[in-house]
Amino acid sequence: MLTDTEFITAADATLATVGEALDRALADSDVDLDWSLNDGILEIECEDGSKLILNRHVPNRELWVAARAGGFHFRASDGAWRDTRSGTELSVTLRELLATQAGLVPAFPLLSAPRG
Repeated sequence: MLTDTEFITAADATLATVGEALDRALADSDVDLDWSLNDGILEIECEDGSKLILNRHVPNRELWVAARAGGFHFRASDGAWRDTRSGTELSVTLRELLATQAGLVPAFPLLSAPRG
């Protein structure tokens, strides 16, 4: 099992990677979207005022996503963050949520997770 420090390091790296992908997508888009990353919480504000929130949940060693479509939990599995219900990889879910809610389709790399 991962220590708190190992989980936080891995989760924060994933959140930073998501932010970088958002910046790349926004550079080539007319979509009006703002995002911020503070203390393990990535908040994405869409043009219509709705939000997507991606945050680390240390007690469960999960990344949680809140969006208009609902809430999702992702756990490290085989080197990727996978939805605890569907098994879908985090980048796939984020791409779908952002396309639907914000009209932006970022090209996320595989958002790798620890195997630990």
